[in-house]
Amino acid sequence: MKSLTFINPNDDCTSNLRAQKSLLQTLPSNINSIFLNPISLSDLPKDTKLKSRIALSINRSLPQLKQTLTTLNKSNLHLSAFTVDILGIFAVDIAREHNIPPYIFFFSNAMALSLVLHLSKLDESITCDFMDLNEPISLPGCIPLKRIDLPDHIQDKTNEAYRFALEKCKKYRLVEGIIVNSFRDLELEVFRAFKDGGWCNVPVYPVGPVVQSSGLSSSVDYLKWLDNQPDGSVFYVSFGSGWTLSYNQLMELAFGLEMNGQRFLWLVKSPDEKGPNATFFTRVLGEDKKQGIGRFIVAPQGLVLSYCATGGFLMHCGWNSCLDGIENGVPFIAWPLFAEQRMNAAFLTEGLKVSLRVEVNEDGIVERKLLGKLLKELIGGEEGKEIAKRMGVVKDGAKKAWSENGSSKKGLGELAYRWIGES
Repeated sequence: MKSLTFINPNDDCTSNLRAQKSLLQTLPSNINSIFLNPISLSDLPKDTKLKSRIALSINRSLPQLKQTLTTLNKSNLHLSAFTVDILGIFAVDIAREHNIPPYIFFFSNAMALSLVLHLSKLDESITCDFMDLNEPISLPGCIPLKRIDLPDHIQDKTNEAYRFALEKCKKYRLVEGIIVNSFRDLELEVFRAFKDGGWCNVPVYPVGPVVQSSGLSSSVDYLKWLDNQPDGSVFYVSFGSGWTLSYNQLMELAFGLEMNGQRFLWLVKSPDEKGPNATFFTRVLGEDKKQGIGRFIVAPQGLVLSYCATGGFLMHCGWNSCLDGIENGVPFIAWPLFAEQRMNAAFLTEGLKVSLRVEVNEDGIVERKLLGKLLKELIGGEEGKEIAKRMGVVKDGAKKAWSENGSSKKGLGELAYRWIGES
């Protein structure tokens, strides 16, 4: 019987360790796990982003990983593939050293992958910094990418983050395949370009949408509240667990929701309870359950979006959130904050045309008046009705991808057969 082994880097956060072990214990018996010895991240600032902590945990664990693969190779196991996500890209070299075919799980979309695969060539052909470009970047099968929509870390070529990104991107050419959390019909021309364009020498496997399911009970108060709202009448507002808006921006957002009379469910990362945000949030949003509910928790997002009452999704454009909305057919208002989120926002608004998009003023603030206008348009406006129709088609495509002969089911099957052939 074929088996799968998770090798888990470990930092000094015991709560993360407990959560991982709890999940892995629920998996079938042929799925095993190895936990590497904890490495310390105590030297990092307290506000270090989660992605940075994960990447550092992996990189500091590479010597342990090397020893673990050496031990596994000496056992009776034959390792047919080694898969890392984009945060563990430097582990590819170790897999190569041990003659194990490496693969990457790319948890963003195909357009972002195309940028990664082209970055070295763009670095050579574009002499100025990306932030100084006057014309959009053209990538095969993709919408034109404006400079303002490119990730921050590649805008300035003199920046250390840019050089690090360039080094990581070169590793993608060393793998045996790239697994993408998207589906063929969603980005048809991009996947065609990968396969038929003559420039991509690495097989690309679309296996999306891969989203997290929730087992949360529907007895939670805000889910009961959703049950009692008219179909398509509620905006779900969430900026994920990794970002907190400024106080001034929270004010504009809250009053934009309030002045528009729009029903909403806002599940937000808890601010500092000693700061003004908590008091303001409770005062403005905490009591009026006829119009909306605010909660200081991270949402069971897919579950909230699956409710008939949810008619719009105001979000930060992280790709997991994009897929949650697509799978449930909920139109977007795109409010990108950082990383590749501006690219995702451009894809949703200009490519798929299933979203409206916010604009910031000269102080970097999205004003309440604009927000109210967008809310009103998406639920009830003529453009909003057209967006909803297009989103319905995209939702059907997501469902089809995992049907019996769907593209993602085939993509995963092709990958599995290749791995079996390596064993």
